[in-house]
Amino acid sequence: MRLFFTAWLVAGLAVAWHHEQAAALPLSTSSRWIVDEGGRRVKLACVNWPSHLEPMLAEGLSKRALADIAGDVSTMGFNCVRLTWPTFLVTNASYASLTVAESFRRLNLAASLAGVEANNPGIVTLKLVDAFRAVVRSLGAAGVMVILDNHVSKPGWCCDEDDGNGFFGDAYFDPEVWVDGLSKMAAMFAGEHNVVGMSLRNELRGPKQNTDDWYRYMQRGAEAVHAANPGVLVILSGLKFDNDLAFIRWRPAKLSFAQKVAFEVHWYSFSDPRQWDRGNTDQVCARIAASVQQRALYLLDRGWPVILSEFGVDNRGGNLGDNRYWGCVAAAAAGLDLDWALWTLQGSYYLRNGVEGYDETYGILDHEWQQPRNQTALRRIHALQQPFGGPGLAETTPYTVLFHPATGMCLVRRSLTQPQLELGQCNETEAWTYTPEHRLVLRDSSLTLCLRAVGAGEPVRLGLGRAGCAGELARWLRVSDSKLHLAVKVRSSFFRHDTLCLDVGADGRSVVTNKCRCLSGSDGAGCDPEGQWFELVTSTRSPVIKSTLAQLLASTLRDWKTWLFTLL
Repeated sequence: MRLFFTAWLVAGLAVAWHHEQAAALPLSTSSRWIVDEGGRRVKLACVNWPSHLEPMLAEGLSKRALADIAGDVSTMGFNCVRLTWPTFLVTNASYASLTVAESFRRLNLAASLAGVEANNPGIVTLKLVDAFRAVVRSLGAAGVMVILDNHVSKPGWCCDEDDGNGFFGDAYFDPEVWVDGLSKMAAMFAGEHNVVGMSLRNELRGPKQNTDDWYRYMQRGAEAVHAANPGVLVILSGLKFDNDLAFIRWRPAKLSFAQKVAFEVHWYSFSDPRQWDRGNTDQVCARIAASVQQRALYLLDRGWPVILSEFGVDNRGGNLGDNRYWGCVAAAAAGLDLDWALWTLQGSYYLRNGVEGYDETYGILDHEWQQPRNQTALRRIHALQQPFGGPGLAETTPYTVLFHPATGMCLVRRSLTQPQLELGQCNETEAWTYTPEHRLVLRDSSLTLCLRAVGAGEPVRLGLGRAGCAGELARWLRVSDSKLHLAVKVRSSFFRHDTLCLDVGADGRSVVTNKCRCLSGSDGAGCDPEGQWFELVTSTRSPVIKSTLAQLLASTLRDWKTWLFTLL
């Protein structure tokens, strides 16, 4: 099964966009960027792996060997795991004293325990915290960095407004115990080189939440972590289920240390209930993306890293709201070149909400942890795993990439001898320039080549020279509320112009123009614009440079051969 899984990944994901050199740890911050010891940008492309539920063991060890799971995390292109843990793991003797076997037996998880014994026999007799350390070390052996995320105090599923784990002073959330737990974990993992960050608390929430206590205790927690382990990044979450950091705009956090602080935000379709499946999708995307910017992502412009530490979708593919949301959040993640942590790795749980073997539909792995739950969903995050720029990555002057968020692919030319434009791997993109006149020009071409529409339902092509780049058919406007539609005006009659948008053809790969969808509220909730969404992403990575002159000569020779054959 391991061989099958690896073979699928090689075939499905192709090669990495750029072979990123191993980060020189520890990490720190430089303005909005996370960087290594040499000052080179390190993009965190993480996946969440829970270890905070009642058994207090990283999920999945009843299904697969730990080393195999850690290896697959790396093979799937993730360089980091956001590994969750409950405070009581290190502060409550009744939990901290348990072995893995004892923890499972007290919960009557006989079948799961048998699975752990079969797949990871060396784990069973370990104390829970030692088993947690074994997971961290296994990830380190696979070359995967770890962020330790304090998810809850009392072990269990998160999160509800009234679960006692939500805010300082709740039933299980004693701030003194919490600070003590953070200090212990920070000190305990100070010697683990791949532990690069600690997230202070997941999704603060509930009726007691207020900004005064946020500053009082989050600043204390940050100082405690830094004192115990000065090497790690300290990651601060906001209020309202980690949807709100707006209050930092008027009152910055005051800490005694610098270049080690980042913030995090969560963004799901259900963060904005019922909007995605009831409203005009383009307008919903524009409205919610602007709200997330105002509530959290504005901190990027103020010189702070912001990690999108939870986002994701139901990978069965049938959730309408999730499907519409994905293109919007992926466009933002690419456009802002965000660090992120996808929810989630696990295909199932030992125990969740009283149900043994609970199926996790947001998991990238299937229920048995043997293969991807949805191959397309895994493939489309591949481009997001690579940095588009940042310190140390200025390999060329900035250029534009045409990124299609619904598929995770980019606009590319098929080959030197077949100049058709289509969706392809983003490592195959050439450098585009989006001019002030709204032309999309191939920057590094020896000839002047522009993206040009032909007509409704027709593939786009490259216009050549002044004539090919002139006129409305080569003038691409961002016409929608989301700014993700790229459109040209086409005369349909003497008195009328139609608006045609860049789109994906029926084959799922060719790039065409079609009548624009969802540009107005009158289109209603039934319209789906995702196929027509393209984000103009700025990159400084080395682009593909194709010999346009050779391509033109090959095309001319091919035309001559066709003419001669017809003549004879």
